[in-house]
This record gives sequence, C-alpha cells and structure tokens, in this order.
Amino acid sequence: MTIMPAIAVGPELARSWLLVNAAHPDRFDPAVASQADVVLLDIEDAVAPEGKAQARENVVEWLSTSGNEAWVRVNGFGTEWWEQDLRALAEAPGLQGIMLAMVESPEHVYRSAQLVDTKIVALVETARGVQNLPAIADSRHTFRLGLGLGDYRRDTGFDDDPLTLAYTRSQFTIASKAAGLPGPIDGPAVGALGVKLADSAGVTVQFGMTGKICLMPEQTATVNEILSPSLADRSWAVEFLTEFDAAGGQIRNGSDLPRLARARKVLSLSQAFGLTLPEGYDLHFEAPSDTYHC
Repeated sequence: MTIMPAIAVGPELARSWLLVNAAHPDRFDPAVASQADVVLLDIEDAVAPEGKAQARENVVEWLSTSGNEAWVRVNGFGTEWWEQDLRALAEAPGLQGIMLAMVESPEHVYRSAQLVDTKIVALVETARGVQNLPAIADSRHTFRLGLGLGDYRRDTGFDDDPLTLAYTRSQFTIASKAAGLPGPIDGPAVGALGVKLADSAGVTVQFGMTGKICLMPEQTATVNEILSPSLADRSWAVEFLTEFDAAGGQIRNGSDLPRLARARKVLSLSQAFGLTLPEGYDLHFEAPSDTYHC
C-alpha cells in the first residue's frame, strides 16, 4: 500500500487531527509539514488561563499570513474566553473550521455559529453531552462529532479500557450516522507510539469512528494508515468488482448488494487517501464480515 502525501484530505474524511499548543507558534509550520490530515491549533486545554489571550493572538496572526490555513480548538460555551475566541477567529482569513470544546447541547453549537461562519466539530466531553448526542448531531451547524476522551473519563470515572468505553463510542457513531454526518472523531492515545498506538487506532476503527485526535506529529502516519482501507480490503474490493463486472454486473444473491456497496466505499476512500495496490499484487482475500446479511 502506497501513501501519496501530496493528496489533501478534506475534513469530512480526515483521519488524523493533530492538536498543536497555540502558546508555541514555532510548532505551527512543522505541524502543517507533517502527515496530519487536519492541523488543529489549540487555544483550549493546552493553554493555561493566563496564556490564552496570547495564544489566541498567535493563532490569528498566523492565520492572517497568506497561505496559512488550519482548524482551531476553541474554549467551550460559557467560559470567559469563548466569545473572544470566536470573534477574533471570525476575522482570520485562514480559518478552516473550529472544534468547539465541552459541547453539552445543540444550543452551544448554534450560539457559536452565530459568531463565526465556519465548520464546527462538536467536541463532546461529559456525560450530559453524551446524553444529548442525537440532538447535538441533528443541529444543522454541527459538521462532525468528536469525543473528548480525557475530560469524559474525568467526568464519569470510567477507565480507558475499550470495553468500558464501548457504549460511549457506539453512541457517537450511531448519532453521526442517524444525522447523516461524517464518522466521528475519537479521542487521542496519550503518549502512545508503535504497537500501542496502532492498537488504539484499531479500537477507533472497530467502533466505526473515522477520525482520531493526535497529540504528536509522530502519531499521524500510524493513525492515517490504520484508519484507511487495509491492503486486504483494497485487494478484495478490486477483485470483487472485477469479478462482478465480468459476470455482467447483475445482482445474483442477497450478499451482492452489501458487498457492492462496501467495495465501492473502499475504492472511493482509497482514492481519496491516495492509496494504491503494489504492482503485481495477488488479489485473493475473503470478503469483510460486514458485507453479508441473512
């Protein structure tokens, strides 16, 4: 599988969302040069209260420089910094969107949209927010849902075990799907690299989440790989569509429709992510388990 880094991935499909502490503007350009699908300048949790005004100024100044573009994670509705963040960013030409922290109701998204005309990822980080996920997802101003994992665990007392958080992650995916939104963005794997990071990203995939927050540039390549169609899925999709077309392109049984939909989705995502099969690769893989129905 070959990754084409020159291909820009839009925010609706973005896999890696790289948080960058906005108190350190020297990190902005290196973040953009990383393999992150989205660079997310952070003026919320990463910045101490006394440094938020300067961090906001750093972001606005950088976004006002020709060619600089990024998303920004802003402070939550009801905090003393929320309105100042949004009013300042509304004038920044390079703003691509905001991730709104601590969303607990659709009103938080609506009120934010009144101040800044941009895409809004609703970062839900509390038990109350999870209870209101369907309504938040249904807000016409919500672009995508995100799980603020650290604050959610602090609020609920939950462990980081995937089984403990299975219900929560499932609710994000169900609410997103029901509202017609792109897949939700999972929380980060703090300090993880290598196998530990791959395992964490694998959990993200298992629960139908299609993005993941990253805390280091070194995490982005692994997250992109795990959250992309696998070599096995890509190979199966090419083989199935080749065989299906050769057989006349007619539905033959109850499994063909879900297989066809899955194969087309895999190929569409592969194209969007710049993935190709190695030349001469042998196409022999069983269909993924989610392509069948009784």
